[in-house]
This record gives sequence, C-alpha cells and structure tokens, in this order.
Amino acid sequence: MQAIDTNNTKELVQSKWNKRPLIISGPCSAETEAQVLETAQRLAATGKVDLLRAGIWKPRTRPGSFEGIGTKGLPWMQQAKKATGLPITIEVATGKQVEDALHFDVDVLWIGARTTVNPFSVQEVADALRGVDVPVLIKNPINPDLELWIGAVERVAKAGIKQIGLIHRGFSAYGNTEYRNAPMWHLAIEMKRRNPGMMMINDPSHICGRRDILMDVAQKAIDLDFDGLIIESHIDPDNAWSDAKQQITPERLSEMLSEIVWRKEDSNSEEFHLALEKLRQQINHLDDELMQIIGQRMKVAEKIGEYKKNNDITILQTNRWNEILERAFKKGDKLGLSKEFITKYFDAVHMESINHQNKIMNS
Repeated sequence: MQAIDTNNTKELVQSKWNKRPLIISGPCSAETEAQVLETAQRLAATGKVDLLRAGIWKPRTRPGSFEGIGTKGLPWMQQAKKATGLPITIEVATGKQVEDALHFDVDVLWIGARTTVNPFSVQEVADALRGVDVPVLIKNPINPDLELWIGAVERVAKAGIKQIGLIHRGFSAYGNTEYRNAPMWHLAIEMKRRNPGMMMINDPSHICGRRDILMDVAQKAIDLDFDGLIIESHIDPDNAWSDAKQQITPERLSEMLSEIVWRKEDSNSEEFHLALEKLRQQINHLDDELMQIIGQRMKVAEKIGEYKKNNDITILQTNRWNEILERAFKKGDKLGLSKEFITKYFDAVHMESINHQNKIMNS
C-alpha cells in the first residue's frame, strides 16, 4: 500500500471531511502497536474507510477499568497514517490531550459524550484549540440535553474552529434494555434541524453496545439522511480490552457497508417531485384539520374547567385519564399506531388541556 507525505495531508483531510457518506472506523482502544497497525491496514484494504479512529484516553464510568494506553499510543496512530494514507482521529478531553494530539499530527479531533456534558471541560478543550485549523466532531452529551450539545458547539465555534461536525451516539436512559444508549432519534433530528449545514454522523457502536443490531441502527441513520457512520472495528473483537461486544472485524465492517441501502435526500426526476408534492399537500391538509380539531377539543376542555371551578372539583381526574388512554390504545392498535406514540401524543394533549383548565380555574 502506497504511503503518503503526512506533511501535505490538509487537502486530503478536507476532501474526506466533505465526502458523503463519511465512514470512520478503528478500535475502541489502541492496545498495542501491532494491533493498531494491523487494524488500520485491514480497514484501508476495504477501500471503504475515510478516517482511522482509536481511543487513546478512555474516560470510564468507574475506576479500575482500562482507561486507555495514553500518549504512547499516538506514535502508533501516526505510523498507521503513514502506512495507509488515511487521516486519523481521536477523542480529546483536556487541553493537554489536544496539545499532544496535534503534536503527533492527528487530523481530526472529537469531543466525547462524557466531556460534552461538562461545560468547563468543553471550554478547556476549546481554549486549547484557539488558533488551530483542525476539524472537530462533537458527540451528544450522555444525558438527553440538547442545550448542552448546542452549548458545546458554540464554545468550539467561538474558539475559531470553522469545521465542526456532530456525532449522535445515543443517550443514557434508565431502564433501557435493547440498547446500550437509547437513540432518542428525535433529539438528533432536532439538532440536525437547528444546524442544517452541519455534518451529522451516527455512532451505531455506542448506541447498540452489541454487534448483532449494528446494521439496523446504521440503516435507520442513513434512512434519516445522516452524513456518515463511526463504527468500532478490531482485529479480534472478542478479546478487545474495552467494549468487546460492540466491535466488529474490518472484513465484517466492509460486508455491512455493502449491505446498507445508501439513500439520497433528493431526486432530479420531475415525476418524483410531482408525486411527492401531491402527497405533501395531503399531509398539509390533514395537519390543518388536526390543528382545527385539537383547537375545538381545547374549547371543550375549557368548558369542563368552568364546571369544575363552579363545583370545586380538581382539574386532574386520574380515573378518567386512564379511561382515555385505554380507549386510545385499543383504537390506535387497530389503526397501526404504536402504544408509545399514543402515550406521547395523549400526554401532550392532556397537559395542554390541563393548562387551559388551569387558566379557567384561576381567572
């Protein structure tokens, strides 16, 4: 494999940054020099990977776990870049880590979920980035707080970083059993809506926590018009020093990327646009009707509020609310609506009804 001049990789990094889909892969943790180099070479051999990743410092939830090989792993990454011609990316959490990464010619940095959750840590990283021309990816915070994610983007942008991307790696959720980190797709979609020109990459590895459902999450991300994927890959996943269950071999990664149906956001076909516009108009009309009906429902709720006020009855009627939900579940099931959607929808309607009745009660 032909090596490249690492002193002249800026154009290469830029071309990779602008590529869609952008594919990032490599081991969860750099363990040994041989492991890093072999993983990199096997990933490069697939011809499908744009950036090589590896964890150098690993922020762990509890002490005693493997917390990364540390700075001595950075020359290994540098060698991997020389051997494969692929740019490299690592996670940084402190100003010193930023300095060390840049010293060893790391091309792209990312801020991890455990750092994003702490504005002081993000600010320290941002301060270390002042005057530096390097792309930065920012993972969502561990907890489902969109403002923290936005705040991290703003801090890095104010440091003068022009190229900022987002990584959706899921959120911690109590009681979640299917995923390691619940995707909470609506939060990623809202973040994408607020930052339409900013790259959004999906991290199936950390969402899933296990390799058997990686494909499903990756495909959903692509269906939702994400700009790429970051997937952990290891030459011997079962014996990895960290996150063994979610890593796959470079060869399996190649197979998975070939199996994904890569969709595009738009089509140049006039027939497609006409058909889509017709269906969208139907959606608009139905949405208008729904708004009218919900408005009428609130007027009835206000009348109920007046009766409750005149008879000194509380706003919340728990038994009545349970009846409404059970009735909705039965009807929704026949209409192909999930119980989760019905619950969220009626919770929102119920709270709006309570707000309307509360105004009547206290007027």
